Amino acid sequence: MSHTHSNPRRDRRRARLAVVASAALLSLAVGALPARAVAPLSASAAASAASATSATSRLDRKALRASLEAFHRAGMYGAYSSVRDGSERWRGAAGVADIGTGRPMSPDYEHRIGSITKTFTSVAVLQQVAKGRVDLDAPIGDYLPELVPDERGRKVTVRMLLNHTSGIADYILPAFPKLVTNPQQALDEGRFRKLAPEELVGLGLAAKPPVPRGTYSYSNTNYLIAGLLLKKVTGQDPEEYITRNVIRKAGLRHTYFPRSARISGPHAKMYESFYGAVEPARDYSVYDMSWAGTAGALVSTMNDLNDFYRRLLGGKLLGAAELREMKTTVPAHEPDPGQEVGLRYGLGLFTLKMPSGGWFWGHNGAVFGAETWALSTEDGRRQVALGFNLTKYERFGEDGKPLPDPIGAALIGHLDGALSGTPAERAPGAPPVPQRLLAPEQLRR
Repeated sequence: MSHTHSNPRRDRRRARLAVVASAALLSLAVGALPARAVAPLSASAAASAASATSATSRLDRKALRASLEAFHRAGMYGAYSSVRDGSERWRGAAGVADIGTGRPMSPDYEHRIGSITKTFTSVAVLQQVAKGRVDLDAPIGDYLPELVPDERGRKVTVRMLLNHTSGIADYILPAFPKLVTNPQQALDEGRFRKLAPEELVGLGLAAKPPVPRGTYSYSNTNYLIAGLLLKKVTGQDPEEYITRNVIRKAGLRHTYFPRSARISGPHAKMYESFYGAVEPARDYSVYDMSWAGTAGALVSTMNDLNDFYRRLLGGKLLGAAELREMKTTVPAHEPDPGQEVGLRYGLGLFTLKMPSGGWFWGHNGAVFGAETWALSTEDGRRQVALGFNLTKYERFGEDGKPLPDPIGAALIGHLDGALSGTPAERAPGAPPVPQRLLAPEQLRR
């Protein structure tokens, strides 16, 4: 006979799943540094520090190899990295591309880069700004009145979409509602599902706004709307426009929007753990990416990403005025009292303060089973691009708070060492690792 008595263990598990499902809304998102990790540094001092670092650093190949291997030993299945200082280059790989066969990683593998796609989409929109076809401060309803009607169409500007201050909710949880109750089933059922961007935008618009308009809140819906804006003003499919006018203009040879659920070139398997709710972690390297589109569907390589950001920051893809708009930022998190914001978001581009003290420009991204970071000094001289194939590996206690994370510590160790040119080991008392996929307010629920 059935009954409805409460099961405390089951209820706790559902509560934890609700927390991680909310966190999954940021799967394509940047992660804010905890406020206590941020030390005061003015914008001019940050630029000077970045220039000094880029001018004096050389690549320590031994340290780079050691920190990448440490990332693997901490629990990451496999990773590949590309680091540059001027004309000097280092590429490396560690761990396995397939945990079943032990196939080793290769630094040249193609990889799903998630929200780094947003930088490409933003460049395409800013090209239209330069041509006078789009006004950053015009309401989106001027261009897409049927898609974004009523007050939001009149009040949300193109700039608000690109810097995530629109107040429009993310569509991911409405598109994958079973993420709350059965993440593995949700991911399996969505593997070959085709979703139109208009449908996904409708889900985001119908959801409750997470913050008041004008306040930063990361939402993939913004960048699907940006793609549809491109379609309206260019008359072209937005993915084709980005391919012709951004990817090819940047000279990238291994960056593309996939035509099917499969990656066309050599690649690793990509394992999703969903914070322990998918156990053992499952391979989702074959996945229809229509759910991400111009917000997060691109495939690339680490070398291509470094080429792209160097050319972008060097003024090769946008004019000076448009690049300046792209680098005009808003705070991406609320710091603790007495602390300073350590992550600021521009138009598809963020600037992040690393534990060693330097500020760097770029983006990160995560889709099911694949995560990527691409960061550069402001002049594009010193760079790192890192991809890896186990995502949402973090674990949480019964109270929903994150447990110690050795993989995340090793991740930041490699990135910070690659960018600063200093030893990768974190010194005693070093700042804590950024919570990549969790917003502070979600952790406090």
